[in-house]
Amino acid sequence: MNIYSKKQAWKLWLFSAAIVIVGASLWYTNTIVNKIAKEERKKVKLWADAIKKKADLVKYTNELFEKIKADERKKVELWAEATRQLSKDLSDYGFVLKVVSDNTTVPVILTDELGNVITSRNLDSDKENDKTYLKLQMQSMRKVQEPIEINIYHGQKNYLYFKDSKLFSELKSNLDDLIKSFISEVAVNSASVPVIYTDSTKLNVIQSGNVDSLKIKNPVYLKTTLEAMASQNQPIEVEFGEGGKSYIFYQESILLTQLKYYPYVMFTIIGLFLLVAYLLFSTARRVEQNQVWVGMAKETAHQLGTPLSSLIAWLEFLKSKGLDPETAVEIEKDVKRLETITERFSKIGSVPKLDTVDLVKVLNDSMNYMKLRTSKNVLFSIDTNNQKEVFAQLNIPLFEWVIENLIRNAVDAMNGNGAIAITLSDQTQFVYIDISDNGKGIPKSKYKTVFEPGFTTKQRGWGLGLSLTKRIIENYHLGKIFVKNSEIDKGTTFRIVLNKV
Repeated sequence: MNIYSKKQAWKLWLFSAAIVIVGASLWYTNTIVNKIAKEERKKVKLWADAIKKKADLVKYTNELFEKIKADERKKVELWAEATRQLSKDLSDYGFVLKVVSDNTTVPVILTDELGNVITSRNLDSDKENDKTYLKLQMQSMRKVQEPIEINIYHGQKNYLYFKDSKLFSELKSNLDDLIKSFISEVAVNSASVPVIYTDSTKLNVIQSGNVDSLKIKNPVYLKTTLEAMASQNQPIEVEFGEGGKSYIFYQESILLTQLKYYPYVMFTIIGLFLLVAYLLFSTARRVEQNQVWVGMAKETAHQLGTPLSSLIAWLEFLKSKGLDPETAVEIEKDVKRLETITERFSKIGSVPKLDTVDLVKVLNDSMNYMKLRTSKNVLFSIDTNNQKEVFAQLNIPLFEWVIENLIRNAVDAMNGNGAIAITLSDQTQFVYIDISDNGKGIPKSKYKTVFEPGFTTKQRGWGLGLSLTKRIIENYHLGKIFVKNSEIDKGTTFRIVLNKV
């Protein structure tokens, strides 16, 4: 297993471990959140039950109050009837007088037809003889209740004015306070639970708690919010015994909602942090790799310089000793190739000079050089689409290195037996160079991987050739190189895209 495969395996293991950790954390966090949610729902349920019971208590109190009110009315009417009976000739005065005297709570004033006070009961004892006070009490009573008309004898009439007893007024005040307190507690005692208290139409808000008071003034927002609350919990129906109903809408607390999404937000933030950290470390690693590449390349060029100079001197010496001219020419070609290789290494890390050159000539020269140093079982061909000259901005030594690397890889893929075809296409803005072979092919999943440093399928390969090729084309020539297509056991085509002059 090469270094790249090991790195991929480690990445896969680390990614799997991360998925397991994240999954376990999400499961554990969701378990805790669900427990908290369950507890909060219990509290909300208890709160809702308490509100319901208190509403029933208020309703019962109100009904009791109405009964007391009705009883007082009957008592006044009975008092009026007793008064009327006193004016008649009855044999049982004792019972009538007892009815009249038993009224110790309801304030009453009895007047004649002209409004003159005949008698009064249950008023301020210190002011019972104060006509002004009695007149004011009569006006006050008339505003609350119409006086009861009492027919006496011979068409004469008396009028009985009355009002609620002091006890009844206190009960009514206490009931009003109880209802106000109930409505207030609905909002205040709901803790963090959003609550909206509405009238029977469900359109008018009486009280609210833990919701935006400005937003709920918007009818559309209010309707949407009430529908959302009703979908979570059945609204509590409140009836105070007066015929009208009101409703309490409530939902889960904002805290519980936030807790539900907290794990996902947390892991999103952690993921973003890890992504940024990974990108920073990857950038730092690439910069470090580049420095190592540059250092190795320049050191290689430096180390090659001394023996290369010596070889040139020895070649001249051999020529003077009568070396076969044909042999001398071939040795001289290889010496020049070493000079080219040294120049290539020396250019790594520095900005190379690009010249406008004929791409057709460069491709032919590179192919011919490799053809003489490759097995005769490999057939070479080049198709320029009838273009005799195609100009592009190139650094010849580096670009020839690219072509040689691709041809060498193609020869290895065919095990030294097959065909290599170079196709040149001159387009409007770009020049396309396709280098095809009929070797063993590349799996589609490896189209990008083959350009990674360290990736190789050879037993003794370093996995640097295609990585250097990509660097030269994309970094120095501002072009593109990629696997155009490939089929297992049928062959591969690499495409180089260069900008035209």
